[in-house]
Amino acid sequence: MSGTAGHPAAPAALLTTTPAPHGGAEGPGQEPHWSHHPALPGVIARLAAAPPLVDATETRRLRAALASVARGERLVLQAGDCAESLAECDPDRAAHRVAVLVALGDHLQRGSGREVVRIGRMAGQFAKPRSRPTERVGGRELPAFRGHMVNSEEATPTARRPDPRRMLRAYDASAHVFHALREQRQPHTGVDGPWASHEALIRDYEAALVRSTPGTGPPLLTSTHLPWVGERTRGPGSPHVALLASVANPVACKIGPTATPDDVLLLCRVLDPDRTPGRLTLIVRMGRARIARTLPPLVAAVRRAGHPVVWLCDPMHGNTVRAAGGRKTRYLPDLIAEAAAFRTVLDRQGQHAGGVHLEVAADEVTECVGGPVHREDQLGERYTTLCDPRLNPEQARRLLNTWA
Repeated sequence: MSGTAGHPAAPAALLTTTPAPHGGAEGPGQEPHWSHHPALPGVIARLAAAPPLVDATETRRLRAALASVARGERLVLQAGDCAESLAECDPDRAAHRVAVLVALGDHLQRGSGREVVRIGRMAGQFAKPRSRPTERVGGRELPAFRGHMVNSEEATPTARRPDPRRMLRAYDASAHVFHALREQRQPHTGVDGPWASHEALIRDYEAALVRSTPGTGPPLLTSTHLPWVGERTRGPGSPHVALLASVANPVACKIGPTATPDDVLLLCRVLDPDRTPGRLTLIVRMGRARIARTLPPLVAAVRRAGHPVVWLCDPMHGNTVRAAGGRKTRYLPDLIAEAAAFRTVLDRQGQHAGGVHLEVAADEVTECVGGPVHREDQLGERYTTLCDPRLNPEQARRLLNTWA
């Protein structure tokens, strides 16, 4: 692989795909059941020897930008696909996805009058946590689709077998998207980003991309600028939390409706022990019916403990429902209501509502109801998500209008 300044600008293929010899459900902590796969040691060795996808200078710049958000000076827009597709990481598609992120950030910036830090759910969002190891597809039980880093969405037992060689394809695809992100920085001189983020779910992949840094500082996770730990893997003793605690990147954590003040304070102590602005972002995903009751004690506890976190609102994940036809969907008014309630809670406690975390497609999909998608019976027109329903750009703009 070749590149400049430590970045693989034109990634060569690391993998020729062949069927995996065996499969299984995920293991503890959402890890794929592939520990005995014969290809795993070689895959990890190749990732460990691969060029870093990000460098320390970039992550320091993002951390400084997030520190300004923590001080109330800027907003964050974190947005992109629920689960990235390996088929949509070619240069043209990657550039289109980044351009949509930048345009939505511009829209929020104009409406709010504040500079916006643009962070994509991209360049690595290839793995998804699931609540069950299996799912019913076409009347039969299959291993759950876990994202293209793990298996295929195709509804066959062979396609659903976890294959660690997919991590190499994910690395190559991520390199293409990082190239598109860096290309977009040129016309935005003086504006930070756009940056990349993903859930650090597959520890085999993430750990192989940790690199030591010059001097005695902590190592850098070079798979992304901003890794986050999800609601399902944030528990006490979580190896995912331990991994993020050990790296120099700015980091984030999803906080759901079951979180207690003690849970959140423990996370803050582990992930932000020095109380450093820009180090820790808390992404709240409560649901419109719960946020007004559940969020205030969490904000109060973090404020009293003196952790200068960035508070983001994820109004997507707590508001997923099943439409009459069985498809998962989200209603735009519910998302807007949760975002409004989030801001009210933060404002009443004198804290800065730092921005929003959205699942947004780059195309005019019909996966959520609201705005141009008037009814549930329109969902089937362009329902293309690999996992959860995403807003289309027009729906995202409408939500951002109410935020601004």
